[in-house]
Amino acid sequence: MQTEDNGYTQLTFYYLNGQTESFVVPAALDETGHDMRIEVRHILQKDWWILHLEEQTVLVNIANVVKVEVKPSFPQLQGEGIFDNAERVTALNRTR
Repeated sequence: MQTEDNGYTQLTFYYLNGQTESFVVPAALDETGHDMRIEVRHILQKDWWILHLEEQTVLVNIANVVKVEVKPSFPQLQGEGIFDNAERVTALNRTR
């Protein structure tokens, strides 16, 4: 798996139906020169996230997503609605 060491970020989507799906995307500057971490707040406002893969394009309807995990973390994100130095006590548990 590609990691932060080589400039990649892993996105994991947790869907309403209990399924999960992960993608690895470049964390470096995009073609416009913006760092992905700066764009996160703008992306969160979108109804659809579009991921271009080598063999296909995936469109994710965020209305069907319960949670998105991002690795490595984005400590540069600051401001209202962001809790710094949080620690996970229990992992997400689903029972059906």
